[in-house]
Amino acid sequence: MNEQKKALLVDDDEDFLMQQKHSLEILGFAVETAGGRLEAEEKIKTLAPELAMVDLMMEEKDGGFVLARHLKQLNPRMVVILVTAVTAETGLKFDMESSGANRWIKADAILTKPIRLEQLKREIARLMP
Repeated sequence: MNEQKKALLVDDDEDFLMQQKHSLEILGFAVETAGGRLEAEEKIKTLAPELAMVDLMMEEKDGGFVLARHLKQLNPRMVVILVTAVTAETGLKFDMESSGANRWIKADAILTKPIRLEQLKREIARLMP
């Protein structure tokens, strides 16, 4: 029997959370959601996801960075994708190709909101072959 992969989806935007939960379920994941970093840190105590999608800015401006680092410390093999609308809102661009970014950003990828199903599918296929 093929066990369903687990995903943790963390975002303080309820609409985005439900949309992405649906997308991940279409892609075959069993999805747990959390509305912020603190709730996610509680859930991770009993959940062992293969994938985590984490909003960059939640309760604190760096909440996503903090949570991504924590998740990678708990399980370095977990695929962590940061999602953000920061570029659209501020003009600041975050990506894994920036000089030195992969040293301090503990994530496997950064996706800019809004995220389309096909885009998410491609990124997951790249990160979880």
